[in-house]
Amino acid sequence: MRLAFPVEMAPLLLMQTASNPLREGLSNRPQPKPCALVIFGATGDLTHRKLVPALYNLAADGDLPPGSVIIGFARRDKPDDVFRKEMEEATKKFSRQPVQQELWDHFAQNLFYHRSEFDKDEGYTALAERLDQLDKEHNLGGRRMFYLAAGPEQFEPIISRLKKSGLNNPGAEGGWARAVVEKPFGTDLASARHLNEVVNDAFPETSTYRIDHFLGKETAQNIMVLRFANAIFEPIWNSRYIDHIEITAAETLGVEGRAGYYETSGALRDMVQNHLIQLLTLVCMEPPTDLGADSVRGEKVKVLRSLRPFKNADDVKQHVVRGQYAAGAINGQAVPGYREEQNVKPGSMTETFVAMRVLIDNWRWSGVPIYVRVGKRLPKNGAEISIFFKQAPSVLFNQQAPGSDEVGANNVLVIRIQPDEGVSLRMQSKLPGAALRVEPVKMDFQYGASFGKASPEAYERLLLDAMSGDPTLFARRDEVEEAWQFVDTIEQAWHGTTDGTATANGKPADAPTLYGYAAGSWGPAEADDLPEQDGRKWRRF
Repeated sequence: MRLAFPVEMAPLLLMQTASNPLREGLSNRPQPKPCALVIFGATGDLTHRKLVPALYNLAADGDLPPGSVIIGFARRDKPDDVFRKEMEEATKKFSRQPVQQELWDHFAQNLFYHRSEFDKDEGYTALAERLDQLDKEHNLGGRRMFYLAAGPEQFEPIISRLKKSGLNNPGAEGGWARAVVEKPFGTDLASARHLNEVVNDAFPETSTYRIDHFLGKETAQNIMVLRFANAIFEPIWNSRYIDHIEITAAETLGVEGRAGYYETSGALRDMVQNHLIQLLTLVCMEPPTDLGADSVRGEKVKVLRSLRPFKNADDVKQHVVRGQYAAGAINGQAVPGYREEQNVKPGSMTETFVAMRVLIDNWRWSGVPIYVRVGKRLPKNGAEISIFFKQAPSVLFNQQAPGSDEVGANNVLVIRIQPDEGVSLRMQSKLPGAALRVEPVKMDFQYGASFGKASPEAYERLLLDAMSGDPTLFARRDEVEEAWQFVDTIEQAWHGTTDGTATANGKPADAPTLYGYAAGSWGPAEADDLPEQDGRKWRRF
């Protein structure tokens, strides 16, 4: 085990780094070497809540390469010690494990701050000089990673100046330069293609890492293992045995001060285009030839290309429901409607809820509907994938009384992405007693209970993979563009344009309705019609 702290601290660290099977990835990741990580947008929420706490956790677990340095890049003027203190407070608040002062003090020695505007050439020239100096002091070998945690409008200015300053080139022989780009990666197909051109003009595709934190979650990573490492599942993972699939991401929160971003995004762009479609590809992909990044991502792209496109606005109306939350109550507490939230336009047509029926036109999934649902201000927090298997013949135990819930007899495999990461299987069993009564029971597996400790945060895995040069859990260029191509048809039906702007009269004449739903409910009643039209119901969790 390689430790990121002095040898005299090894006994303390070894107590914290017991063998954890959850750390094992889909492939044998090479041990990363020390590098310089530059975070653009170092004073932002993502850096405070996720990135620096994740890096500290990696260091505390002995996984952060020793000698690695972290440089925060942002506009505000502050010395290193002030930045370190701010990051310490953030890490104490958001880290998954308690911050131990001695460990933090050592970690903070390699934490620096660089002040510059994102569009000023001189700031990048100064950054290059500082990186050269740190490279010599810490023997980093010219290995540099640039993490774009700034707003999406800053991606192009940052990338273009990294190229202009030469920072996109390895700093030394054997070194490398990589760019990690946060979502949203574009706002439609045209903007995604443009951004891909900008990024790939500075960094080759092999050095470009488009991040989707859902793919860093342990349960998302386990989908492939569940399917392809267990002989009991893969033979029945097809249209012959599976009735339908549900993918749900529910939040009790509203926009929480993010209205400026959300007004230009909405639930479709914010969640469906990336997170949920990525989960869909993992569930529905064919077995890859090997666990190499391109083999895995190539199979995911095949799923995206097999999605049945929506032909026109009427097709969208039939298969997609959008909604916007109104005032209501969450856990007994009154909350305002979306249009009453700060910085939201009074007549906003931004959707906070999307439900859709998706079909995949290939041999494995022909005729199997996939119901996708995401929303804010719903009754519960959680993200899960539910695989509903077809019912056994009704000649023995599955005879239903008139009016009974036929869906209740299905075997259901539930993959919980968050919270309480794990997998459960519902099956039928005889109720104890003299009478022959059949009731559903659940076999449940939870990561925390089975492995004795909480799963690492998604960003910990993704940061380590980027340092190691393993792009398996990152979106490839064609993945991003295929997903946008599918989503753009919906945006065109809703707004008349793919960039979210309305047509001259405000919206297309035949635009699908934006339905209202009370906060604390499971979305518009019209969303229930999607599965009910097929004789099915949404699963409530």
